[in-house]
Amino acid sequence: MNVLIFGASGMVGQGALRECLGDPSVTAVTIVVRSPTGQSHAKLREVILQDLNAIGTIAADLTGFDACFFTVGVTSVGLSEADYTRLTYDLTLTVAGALAPLNPQMTFLYVTGQGADSSEKGRIMWARVKGRTENALRRLPFKAAYAFRPAAIQPLHGIRSKTGWYQALYSATMPLYPLLLRLFPGYVTTTEQLGKAMIAVARNGYAKPVLESSDINTVV
Repeated sequence: MNVLIFGASGMVGQGALRECLGDPSVTAVTIVVRSPTGQSHAKLREVILQDLNAIGTIAADLTGFDACFFTVGVTSVGLSEADYTRLTYDLTLTVAGALAPLNPQMTFLYVTGQGADSSEKGRIMWARVKGRTENALRRLPFKAAYAFRPAAIQPLHGIRSKTGWYQALYSATMPLYPLLLRLFPGYVTTTEQLGKAMIAVARNGYAKPVLESSDINTVV
């Protein structure tokens, strides 16, 4: 597979990239990033783009892909619904809308979050916006589109979140993950398992368009 990744410098994106580089079924990986990551690998190519809203300016670099892993995301804390919509729904659909006509056989995998509201009518703002984004992606002319809804994610292999308070939370709760995984296996996954699951679904498809943490942990 030839895989395109957005958000490769974030925690989830780092995990997806690591698993892609180590998986023999993935022949090449292109990451679209705002600044160089410093990584070097025979499979890896970086495309620098400061603003994803300008995705059309790199159209020549966006063809020939079998799968796209879209792991870009922001917290809704402190944002109005209009601002969160612009940074979540609008940005994701801008990128996906540019990719679809260039890659009609592409499988688009979107990392969203547990609790996303497919009805788009619930009381929780971020959940409505995420659900609306998931629904809109499935209407685009991709080969297939899947939403991954992890809950708690344990970062492995030295992967860290770029968001300071997220990383502090992960560090503080790290010793609890084995217990949480035993007590709540449907709510906890790892960056490794999530990356492996995305590769498996991109390669083989899945029986339903939305994968919760329990699906993510058993799909491989």
